[in-house]
Amino acid sequence: MRTTPSSASTSGSDLVSPLAELVEVTGVDPPLDGLWYPSSARQERGPVVLCHGNTMNFYTGPPRFLPPALVAAGFGSLALNRRGHDILSTRDSRAPVGGAFQTAAEGLADTAAAVGYAADRTGRTPILVGHSNGGMLAAAHAAAHPVGALILMSAHLGGPEIVRLSCEAGQLAAGRLEETIDIARRLVADGRGDELLLLPGWWYAISADSLLDRLEHTPSLLRSAETIGCPVLFVVGAGEDPAVYPAHTFAERTSGRSDVVVVPECDHFYRGREDQVATIVADWLTEHAPIGT
Repeated sequence: MRTTPSSASTSGSDLVSPLAELVEVTGVDPPLDGLWYPSSARQERGPVVLCHGNTMNFYTGPPRFLPPALVAAGFGSLALNRRGHDILSTRDSRAPVGGAFQTAAEGLADTAAAVGYAADRTGRTPILVGHSNGGMLAAAHAAAHPVGALILMSAHLGGPEIVRLSCEAGQLAAGRLEETIDIARRLVADGRGDELLLLPGWWYAISADSLLDRLEHTPSLLRSAETIGCPVLFVVGAGEDPAVYPAHTFAERTSGRSDVVVVPECDHFYRGREDQVATIVADWLTEHAPIGT
């Protein structure tokens, strides 16, 4: 299939997506849907797995605007939906699914399944690229498994503090966190953990089970850093809070090469900076990811 041209670029020349194949990634239930972008370069350098952020998907954000630059540089790429894509969705029934029900264990399993697919398809160790929550999950995977390189794009702090920091920024439960936690605990105790709680801030709805899981089981980004030795690039927008997106602290705690790029006048979603960020990522991988990874 051919994907539609990206409309995200504002640099004056739209990024035209390369040919992509709709694929199914097995190993988790239900299987994951994604797009495989084969390398268009004469010299193939290895597969890249693109992990989307909270409630996003493979056709928004970095999984959408990175593949053209990556495949041109020789990196075949897999962009896929985790089970936690979008806030709410339905698939093969009327049962609600999506980000409102996500758990850390599912996110880690989905990341591992995607890495396994790319490795089986190419016979090479994949490179992981993760945005926001996908970056935190990618770092947790890289801390426990070999990867060719790791690129974190505004990966958040994770750990037990991320919910409180998000609420302080007006997201999730905002100023109603303790009240919302109490409600969630009562629902779970009553066997009603799949019931949705409406939240005043992004992402606006979450199940009781998912909220408590996020509080108690989200991996710590900085703890992951302590056992990562592969080459790392951490990209962050200049407008992002370093307490939530700790690029420099993460780089200091890894044992291998770890570079930080702060993009001026750039927000969490890289709006208006898509071309610039795609070039940064592709150029860094071309220089630092081993050929034949």
